[in-house]
Amino acid sequence: MALKVLMVCLGNICRSPLAEGILESKVDPTEVFVDSAGTGGYHIGERPDERSIDVAAKHGLSIGHQKCRKLTPSDLDTFDLIYVMDQSNYQNTVALAKNKQQREKVRLLLDEIYSETNEVPDPYYGGLDGFENVYQLIDTACETIAKRLQNNL
Repeated sequence: MALKVLMVCLGNICRSPLAEGILESKVDPTEVFVDSAGTGGYHIGERPDERSIDVAAKHGLSIGHQKCRKLTPSDLDTFDLIYVMDQSNYQNTVALAKNKQQREKVRLLLDEIYSETNEVPDPYYGGLDGFENVYQLIDTACETIAKRLQNNL
């Protein structure tokens, strides 16, 4: 059975779709299943933001097939690891947890590469440079996660 990893941001159109696509590209899909969701239900059923699709394509990844969905309480049962992009996502996600075990699944993505708490900035209201910056941050964190997962599988 594959390890299940969920990437979470606010709307599931910018950061978490990138994180899903990036981590997917770094792991064996038979060993690790990656998905993404948003804490808000603003874009359910939509494709990721075109700027996320474009920056992913620039780096050789295709994420245009993804469909946005809202985080559900059952996700805390289904997924083994849940990576969130910022403190707001963290608070909204752990609020759905029924117990300590579920809360312990939830981690800030950038805690994988920084010793102090850091957040992936939301690039939605910025320009293309913000999306490239977010891509680089997520890519670095996902590289670390993929290596850790590979060593533990």
